Amino acid sequence: MRELTGRHVLMITVSAFGLIIGVNLLMAYKAISTFPGLEVQNSYVASQTWDAERAAQNALNWRLAPAYDGAARTLTLAFTGADGLPVVLSDLKVLLGRPTEARDDLNPDFVRQAGVYVASADLRPGKWMLHVEATAKDGTLFRQRIDLFVKG
Repeated sequence: MRELTGRHVLMITVSAFGLIIGVNLLMAYKAISTFPGLEVQNSYVASQTWDAERAAQNALNWRLAPAYDGAARTLTLAFTGADGLPVVLSDLKVLLGRPTEARDDLNPDFVRQAGVYVASADLRPGKWMLHVEATAKDGTLFRQRIDLFVKG
């Protein structure tokens, strides 16, 4: 076994700290490059109508149940009212993507079939999120963010 000199200890220390700093820089780059961005442009302006919009949405008393069929590659959204019956929407917008990056974001086209809204979507296993904006026949906006887990 060779003698451990000051030069060896310096090289070990520099290598260890270099590795730590390199990993930190890589993680910081990945965090910044995959961040999808802001939720709203101005949070103060968005907060001014939040209570009224929430009260209107709660008055709808809707329930939303998402389901993904991996074999058929279809995403289903079932909107039901307080009476448990399917709800007919005047407009539906959905952003489907990963919670951590915007690269896989999609806006699927939903079609109403047998009381539910169905869209084709080829989703890889893992965690997905749905940003749903549905408009009632009276113009009331229903918004919900849902986490969806696709088994692999």
